[in-house]
Amino acid sequence: MGRPRRRTWTAAVAATMVAAAAAGCSSDSKSSGGDGGQTTLRVIVNITPNLTEQYWTGLFAGYEKTHPNVKIKLELTGTVSAQAKLTQDLAAGDPPDIAQQITPTRDTASLYADLSDQAWAKDTPLVDQYAIDGKRYLVGVGVQIQSLVFYNKAAFAKAGVDAAGIKTLDQFGEAMGKLKAAGYTPLQTAGQWVPGGQFSLLADSGVLTNDPDWYAKRAKKSVTFAGSDYVKYLDRYKSWVDQGYLEKSALGLTYADGQTAFLNGKSAMYVMGSFFVPAADTAKKSDDIGVFTMPTDGAYPSGQVGNIANPYVVASASKHKAAATDFVKWLVTDPGAIESQLAADGNLRKGFTYKMSSLGTAVQQLLDASPSVLVKAGDRQPISGYSGELNKQIQSLYSSASAKQVADGLDKWWNSQN
Repeated sequence: MGRPRRRTWTAAVAATMVAAAAAGCSSDSKSSGGDGGQTTLRVIVNITPNLTEQYWTGLFAGYEKTHPNVKIKLELTGTVSAQAKLTQDLAAGDPPDIAQQITPTRDTASLYADLSDQAWAKDTPLVDQYAIDGKRYLVGVGVQIQSLVFYNKAAFAKAGVDAAGIKTLDQFGEAMGKLKAAGYTPLQTAGQWVPGGQFSLLADSGVLTNDPDWYAKRAKKSVTFAGSDYVKYLDRYKSWVDQGYLEKSALGLTYADGQTAFLNGKSAMYVMGSFFVPAADTAKKSDDIGVFTMPTDGAYPSGQVGNIANPYVVASASKHKAAATDFVKWLVTDPGAIESQLAADGNLRKGFTYKMSSLGTAVQQLLDASPSVLVKAGDRQPISGYSGELNKQIQSLYSSASAKQVADGLDKWWNSQN
């Protein structure tokens, strides 16, 4: 949601990268400047507040301990992203062996090794949702789920609201009415990307559970926003604004300000992804907050809108492709490596647990009970610029725009892009 979205390279740029990568391609060798037959694998990762250089070095040491002939070299990206660093290296004819947090597209798939023949790959999270033309280039450690409603337990108790009884949008609206009467802002939002992001989680939970291919069909112009259930969700959202369940003044807040307002108990509910949990843990508020899955006008529980977490690719131009593939296998299948990576960034995977707060455990339980994880990738990915346009249109509901006007506006914009 609020995190940077992956870039889609143009075909021209991709062609340049493919040519540069091919120039540096060779068969597996035993050394990359090392001694005694040691293989050195160069790995590009994103450095974040959670996934620090120290963290990665410690994680990689676990593999090196059991593979003494392999040395893992962390490629620091400086101030640029892993994607930008990879682009630079490929253009220079100096490809790494592995990259983290890179998502292949049809234009760039040839830059990466096809892992479809690796038996272990089929059991990794969301692997087929990110496949391109049936081929698996990307494997990941876990998932990040987002169709979540976090709530203030004290506010619910004061208002006499039972979270377990909120499954439909009618029940959701009734709960907001009680919470407002009890003196709370029922649903926390903010400015920046937040209104569009929250609405997307609300609407997509219902629409995509009913039809996971909806965005693929929209790309083919066989469905429209104005002629679909998106209008129902827009109507609901507009009514919540009109009733004061969402405060118009909140559009002046930053994402961080909105999160802080919820953590400080000024609002009763907060629609956000599982990445909110570490913030609640840090604020020592996890025990005061509960969570339930997004209510809908359709099936309940709905699928969880989500993303792959800690994904890895092997560069097709790697000089050590077999060794690189084995290391990636370890990263995404070794129980210790998996649990370490999940815990470091608050991510999830069915069948795996780590030391979690009560709130983290509750989110894990929702994932375990979810009928599916809804991923907007590949053919199911909205066209470039959609999230920004959606956010602009949703914010117009806070003024004079109607649900129909917003739906028509989204269709007009989408049709103008292709």
